[in-house]
Amino acid sequence: MKYKNPVLFSDYSDPDVIRVGQYFYLVASSFNFVPCVPVLRSRNLVEWEHVNYVADRLPFGEFDGCVRHGEGVWAPSLRYRDGRFYCIMPIYGRGIYVSEAQSAEGEWSPLRLLIDDPGVIDPCPIWVEDRCYLAVAFARSKAGFNSVIALYEVSPDLTSCLSDGYRIIYDGHDVNPVIEGPKLYKRGKYFYILAPAGSVRSGWQTALRSLDIYGPYESKIVLMQDDTPINGPHQGALVDCPDGRDMFVHFQDMRVYGRVVHLQPVTWQDGWPLCGAVKYDGLAGKPTSGGDYPVDIHTGACVPLSDDFSGDRLSQLWQTPSNMQGDWYSLGGGLSLNCVHFGCAVCDLPNLFTTKLAAKNFSARCSLTFMPDAEGDEAGFGVVGEKYAFVKMAYSGGAVRLYLTCDGGEKLLGECPRAAEMEIVGTNRNIYELWLTFFVNGAKLGGEYRVSAGRWVGARLALFGRNASCGGSSGRVLINSFKVTKL
Repeated sequence: MKYKNPVLFSDYSDPDVIRVGQYFYLVASSFNFVPCVPVLRSRNLVEWEHVNYVADRLPFGEFDGCVRHGEGVWAPSLRYRDGRFYCIMPIYGRGIYVSEAQSAEGEWSPLRLLIDDPGVIDPCPIWVEDRCYLAVAFARSKAGFNSVIALYEVSPDLTSCLSDGYRIIYDGHDVNPVIEGPKLYKRGKYFYILAPAGSVRSGWQTALRSLDIYGPYESKIVLMQDDTPINGPHQGALVDCPDGRDMFVHFQDMRVYGRVVHLQPVTWQDGWPLCGAVKYDGLAGKPTSGGDYPVDIHTGACVPLSDDFSGDRLSQLWQTPSNMQGDWYSLGGGLSLNCVHFGCAVCDLPNLFTTKLAAKNFSARCSLTFMPDAEGDEAGFGVVGEKYAFVKMAYSGGAVRLYLTCDGGEKLLGECPRAAEMEIVGTNRNIYELWLTFFVNGAKLGGEYRVSAGRWVGARLALFGRNASCGGSSGRVLINSFKVTKL
């Protein structure tokens, strides 16, 4: 069986992957979106299903009712030891946190602080006999520097830091600037650190190796763009297959679409893991367009794109850009989004119910009924990023009016019925551009609107209900169905 890259055309930034028995597990950055840290599962590294989140909320009050764009969880790592899963994650500007579980699909423990240093990011542990070490990188915005990899010694159960601070083990300023995202492995006699360098959009994947975990480390570029359209192929995981082969999972920054996930073969040469298609012995590989399934089994697993809201819990499709509050929504006969009071711009609404884009070209439809109660009640459907566009229903003067609203302003289209079938058609242009066309009850609204990525994240489809002018409204919008179709 053959697969095509990307294996996940969706924004799963900074993926880390491990294999436990017959299953592969993937975690990714969630930034300020909650629930935090998606957990995906696969039998073959190609077909993935979303099975869990590590945490329901970010454990800080400043994420309650406030959107802190680009903060939250950056580049988590996932490891399995002695019958337990460990997810180790940086929460930007707040240190390194750990959660653990007996089952990746089950209940994860509350987040606990491991490293109290606001400048440390991208942690990854390795156990060596009865000791545990944690590799980290640094955020220049908090630490004042970057481009180095450091090591802590921590307790084997990841509950406490044992070393008196960190020890720098590799300086990448000369040949691997902005090196970060280290993933620690032991293969044979060598310790390996696989890490991205250069930049997110045009960087490369570096491998470091040493006989001693503290170094000195040799370095080699093992994956780079070369003559392919896969820009910045880096930051990911070296993962072993049941037959003993290794594969490499990494992301590509597709800008408005986010950081999509690719899968590459690994060729070991002279003790170096060269990733992708290796044309010349000893030189870096380049990304492939696809290949044979690493595990020859077809499961049909996939991440769902649509929701009929028939369950008694909110599906894993949805995340909000701040900690979700209980009065924002309810389920029963559909998804009811309550018109709670927020007077900010649409892109800063903490109660946006968002989902990742999953195709270059798509149709997204929702069937809704707007039930306003007070002046200023609104309901909206659109795509959010730093440049955004929404179709919005607003209640004022006893009437419901329809608007197109975007970062450039707002256009009144006239009065409209309270029940509507809304559709967004997304069209890709010039590889990285996304243009939107809006329809309500089959009628096209205006022209096309270009949207862009958010802070470190791709643009997202989003729904909202709110009151923009006052508090105390009992208005709501009932979402009966939500359906995305790849075009």
